[in-house]
Amino acid sequence: MSQKDSSPVTGVIEENLVILDFGKYEGKSVEEIARLDPEFYDKLASEKENGVFAIRRQRDKTFRLYVNPLSNMDH
Repeated sequence: MSQKDSSPVTGVIEENLVILDFGKYEGKSVEEIARLDPEFYDKLASEKENGVFAIRRQRDKTFRLYVNPLSNMDH
């Protein structure tokens, strides 16, 4: 079994499966954001370790990237 590369934003979950749940890109996948706004994508990647956002699986089996309401990230 080969090991896949992990995303700097979504980890082992494929970027096309994770949908943003905040900001001007709400409803877009992380993969789309990487193409549309590489600077914002890089910001997401750098903020991942700070606990600014998390990925949650919804009841409809989709993955949502949401921002911690107590964080101070500009979105």
